[in-house]
Amino acid sequence: MEFRYLGNSGFKVSEITLGNWLTHGSQVENDTATQCVRAALDAGISTFDTADVYANTAAETVLGAALKGERRESVEVFTKVFGPTGPKGKNDLGLSRKHIMEAINGSLSRLQTDYVDLYQAHRYDVETPLEETMQAFADVVRQGKALYIGVSEWTAEQLRNGHALAKELGFQLISNQPQYSMLWRVIEAEVVPASEELGVSQIVWSPMAQGVLSGKYLPGQPAPQGSRATDDKGGAQMIERWLRDDVLTAVQALKPVAAEAGLTMPQLAVAWVLQNPNVASAIVGASRPEQIADTVAAAGVVLDAGIMEKVDAAVGALAQRDPALTTSPEKRQG
Repeated sequence: MEFRYLGNSGFKVSEITLGNWLTHGSQVENDTATQCVRAALDAGISTFDTADVYANTAAETVLGAALKGERRESVEVFTKVFGPTGPKGKNDLGLSRKHIMEAINGSLSRLQTDYVDLYQAHRYDVETPLEETMQAFADVVRQGKALYIGVSEWTAEQLRNGHALAKELGFQLISNQPQYSMLWRVIEAEVVPASEELGVSQIVWSPMAQGVLSGKYLPGQPAPQGSRATDDKGGAQMIERWLRDDVLTAVQALKPVAAEAGLTMPQLAVAWVLQNPNVASAIVGASRPEQIADTVAAAGVVLDAGIMEKVDAAVGALAQRDPALTTSPEKRQG
């Protein structure tokens, strides 16, 4: 495993992060989830990402139990705040001071830890003054409940404004967690340049485009049984936009490219996002522990210019690049 600094800080994370969105606490039984966490640790992954909203808090509980007994200083635990949790009352969501201060306490209890390494604003809250949000994050850091603060799916302008306030308040905003893959490149035009300017790293989610870049979905064929496309708990809805024949045909053209690079298709997808120097880590999920070993082999891989060009030739024309697609809810749903 290779490690990279997160933002303009002295904090290192593993190039591969194990995330448990759509898996732990919902799709995957708890025993299997624990096996996935243990497999990740055995493979050298030290960074784990979750959120209070995943499986309505159950994912945090599963991760906390799976890491119990592990030396706390040897792992990096990330979680997030914004989405509705619990009974989903009027103050059970958003980035108000009330919700942030209550949410961090709930997360720490479920994760069975005194602090999280990185606490992230899961989306931008247009209904709460940014000053209120950043002051609450500053207090969470000063109370020792989080070591660093990050965000997720913020625009370049939102990052600049949040970073400036964090600096005034005496803490660091060091990361952003956007979607990024060969097929979804909306951060490249604005978010990445702004982040490089500010000293903010990307921790990217869905580097395999919800599994489409694994190559297991074939044009004109039904989705494999047990795949995300057949999951009725949220997975099928997320992957639907990529299940077009033109996309699936283009992805099949990546198979000889992966073979030339000596990689599997999932390894190529993860290695591709890690070629971006502003990316500190790629978040991967796992529903079976044996998936971990394959993915981890993408760490430390350097793709030469020829391979990168062939990736673009195969799928680049279908990639979504519009920076306006980095969006947060216009109104809280609660």
